[in-house]
Amino acid sequence: MADISIVQEHALSPKKARAAAQVVADKMAEEYDLTCAWDGDVLRFERSGVEGSLTLGKQQAHMQIKLGFMFSVFSAKIEGKVTENMRKVFGEKV
Repeated sequence: MADISIVQEHALSPKKARAAAQVVADKMAEEYDLTCAWDGDVLRFERSGVEGSLTLGKQQAHMQIKLGFMFSVFSAKIEGKVTENMRKVFGEKV
């Protein structure tokens, strides 16, 4: 298994941060066929071989992804794409 942890700083209001998180989730769901659901300020996602969460804080978003064996081969590519998506929707580091 491969674990990915990404922290992205932001200066968004809670409402805008949640909307940004949904954009990231929608992109991931489309690219990796994930199901996503909110649990308070935590967006949980999963599919066979992938599970994770995106936790919203006041000034940062924290993505944690656990990849099963089959997806671990692509961990660097997945981490790069998710990091880029988070940077785009949450903005550059404040």
